[in-house]
Amino acid sequence: MYPIMKYAAYVTLFSLLVISIGRAEQAPPLQPEIDGRPITASTGKPIVSYADVLGEATPSVVTVYTSRIVTMQRSQQLPDIFRHFGLPVPPTEPEPGLNRERREQLGVGSGVIISEDGYIVTNHHVVQGMRGRAVDEILVRLNEGSEYVATLIGSDSKTDVAVLKIDTEEALPAVTLADSELLRVGDVVFAIGNPLDVGLTATQGIVSATGRSQGGRILGPGSYEDFIQTDAAINLGNSGGALIDAWGRLVGINTAIVSGSGGSIGIGFAIPVNLVLNVATNLIERGEVPRGMLGLFPSDLTRDMAEAFGLDNTRGALVNQVQEDSPASRGGILHGDIITRIDAMPIDSAAELRLVVSQILPGTEVVVTLIRQGETKELPVTLGSLNGRIASSTAQSGPLEGVVLRPLDAEVQDSFSIPEEIDGVLVMDVAEDSPFIDKLEKLMVILEVNGESVASVDDIAAHLVEGQNRLYIWAGGTKRFIVFKL
Repeated sequence: MYPIMKYAAYVTLFSLLVISIGRAEQAPPLQPEIDGRPITASTGKPIVSYADVLGEATPSVVTVYTSRIVTMQRSQQLPDIFRHFGLPVPPTEPEPGLNRERREQLGVGSGVIISEDGYIVTNHHVVQGMRGRAVDEILVRLNEGSEYVATLIGSDSKTDVAVLKIDTEEALPAVTLADSELLRVGDVVFAIGNPLDVGLTATQGIVSATGRSQGGRILGPGSYEDFIQTDAAINLGNSGGALIDAWGRLVGINTAIVSGSGGSIGIGFAIPVNLVLNVATNLIERGEVPRGMLGLFPSDLTRDMAEAFGLDNTRGALVNQVQEDSPASRGGILHGDIITRIDAMPIDSAAELRLVVSQILPGTEVVVTLIRQGETKELPVTLGSLNGRIASSTAQSGPLEGVVLRPLDAEVQDSFSIPEEIDGVLVMDVAEDSPFIDKLEKLMVILEVNGESVASVDDIAAHLVEGQNRLYIWAGGTKRFIVFKL
């Protein structure tokens, strides 16, 4: 066991937090109730009702409302004669003292109470607000109807996990956590949340698959997708709600659906509770999620590739490139190596390699088991740090107002899972008041400006013109054009 939970699979015991005194005053330790027993096949009489199970778990599920304050400007009243006779209405200026504020709801989702003292987990996308519209207040409504203004402790976009805290003198109905590593395909599960804001609702299904990854298509480039797939009906508003097992224990946080219509078609995804707890613990303790890094570009093995390397299966992650002066290069890893294990954790794919490494504390020495030219080797490697942040000295405001840009390099491409063959300039951030808020998005890569390839912020400035401009960008695995005027 490492100073933080080394893997999501190992987040099962009670030694969760050792927090500094100053930090603890702001964020008390997380002390969830964890039940590590596996679900076993039942015998005897068939179960005809789960009312008792749901009755125990449902009070732990809450509704999360986000809102912002909008200032409304009221103008002076115009003489009715202008309207009665169809005359042009003259422009008016807002009258001082007539402005008023109103609260505008941005979204609704769900959350789960994981500690009696008020820690709640939900999705990052539930609390981040709509694009370009900042959240001013997060309101939590308990199952029994009471409401609390919540504090956002932290949020992690790469796993879509956020932690809220509400303060109350009463002990809250915290859910019991299971060990999601013990889930099996076929286990009965229930999705509990507030779909379409109709009120708390429970739907039943089974675990359809575990370890599902959509290659960043759900959470975005650079994310860590390791979903439980279920056919329990999940709809809009269920995000952040509970996926519980037949014992009423939390096994996942509902986060996404696959649907052409926006409604449930029996393909829903939940974040495993082990991963959720790992992220939540770090957000509470550190305000961020420290992540380990090897510094290489892996890919999955195809059957043909496995055969070419003399392997009889496709398990493992093929090393295509090792970054210079990276933990991997210093540890002796070479291109062409096939990584099959990190310490005791088997590695079956490139996505699994990224996930496992990301959940190890930076600075930890691990044993990397790999196959090189048919021989198995074990190499000690001390992991570097991958926290998803780029030093401010390397990012520039650039020629596009309110847009922070950063040239691509191997470190950035590895951090955000941008393919090696993509060359250009990365959009690091777009300010809310930027004139490009509706055109550009974070983690887009600008490939060309007006037909000219770009590799730096200066290149972009050099190729922009007054009037109509054409950008060729890459985002989420696809390329397209964006047009705007300067």
